Amino acid sequence: MNWRPRALEDCAKFKSGGTPSKSNSAYWGGDIPWVGSGEMSQSFIYDTQLRLTAEGAENGTRAIPENTVLVVVRGMSLAKEFRIAITRRPMTFNQDVKALQCAEDIDPQFLFYALKARKEYIRDLATEASHGTKKLETSTLNAVEILVPETIEDQRTVAAVARNYDDLIENNRRRIALLEEAARQLYKEWFVRFRFPGHEHVKIIDGVPEGWARIPFPEIIDFKEGPGLRNYQYRDEGIPFLNIRTLGNGDIDLTKTQFLDPNEVEMKYRHFLVQENDHVVSSSGTLGRVATVRKCHLPLCLNTSIIRMRPRTRMGVWLLRAYLSHGDFLDQATARATGAAQLNFGPSHLKQMDILIPTEMVGETVEEELTPIFEQIKVLHDQNLNLTKARDLLLPKLMSGAIAA
Repeated sequence: MNWRPRALEDCAKFKSGGTPSKSNSAYWGGDIPWVGSGEMSQSFIYDTQLRLTAEGAENGTRAIPENTVLVVVRGMSLAKEFRIAITRRPMTFNQDVKALQCAEDIDPQFLFYALKARKEYIRDLATEASHGTKKLETSTLNAVEILVPETIEDQRTVAAVARNYDDLIENNRRRIALLEEAARQLYKEWFVRFRFPGHEHVKIIDGVPEGWARIPFPEIIDFKEGPGLRNYQYRDEGIPFLNIRTLGNGDIDLTKTQFLDPNEVEMKYRHFLVQENDHVVSSSGTLGRVATVRKCHLPLCLNTSIIRMRPRTRMGVWLLRAYLSHGDFLDQATARATGAAQLNFGPSHLKQMDILIPTEMVGETVEEELTPIFEQIKVLHDQNLNLTKARDLLLPKLMSGAIAA
């Protein structure tokens, strides 16, 4: 297989996106995904939080086909990473993102992995923009060189090796989503519809099954918010601490953590260290992101805007996890949240909340049902972590031709 260096401008043309007017309701709420830098934290984009109508897609942005490579060229994320993704359906995108229209002799999947293999190098090319953000100039990106096999068939062969890892990761993610949905439906069936085993023989009194009760949150849940850490405390290595960016897709991403000095943690923050099977919840910005701490995450410290949850009594670990993912918790927390620029809730708000607790027998039974679901989710998350590490170790050698495809 023959490889040769090519400048990125020789491989693809950059296309700009934009944001249709937010004041025009005719542009928003349709079926066309609109990609921002937030969605670019995932490698393969199937959908987005915000969507446009056909009219919106024609006014202020740009439509792109399936299998288009996208890169983030502006934003705070460039201080830490160069985000690359590829679309899995036709989409539109905003002004912080560029689309790459591949040349006829370049395979989009290959280009995606070639850029991914050089993401640290490209990240370091970013310069300062306004308000402390970072930017990547198009001229700078155009000059980036990648090694490219001469034929598109060879490019596809190389890309297929890396894609095998990502296919396994994606399959696991789908399995995780199905298991999480199963847990949500189980919670809804038992705790919203009250169709738990034996419900036919239980009276409903004041809107809840006999023997059940709404109990103040602090009596059931042990919760703790992280300390207000400051930039001068951050280190390049040491004990990682959680932040809002580390919580996403139902898991904790340790690649987005920052670090504290172990001696400082020992002296000042030991009581903010989390344990395996603790649940952590975002309490600022995007409220209610939930993840469960696994052994591979430890040691790990809390930070402000992240709240650690543990059951005290009368509630199992996994019933708590199901509850935190259910609307009742987030509805109560959001109703009490404060803040002008963005909503926040904290321990003072949680103390005002209550939680529906079943009889001891029902609680033990639902915990038995939920335990294998969430334990399997933990296994799949661990598998994906190992697959990601293996892929990232392989990718630079694969995309340089050092390892034969």
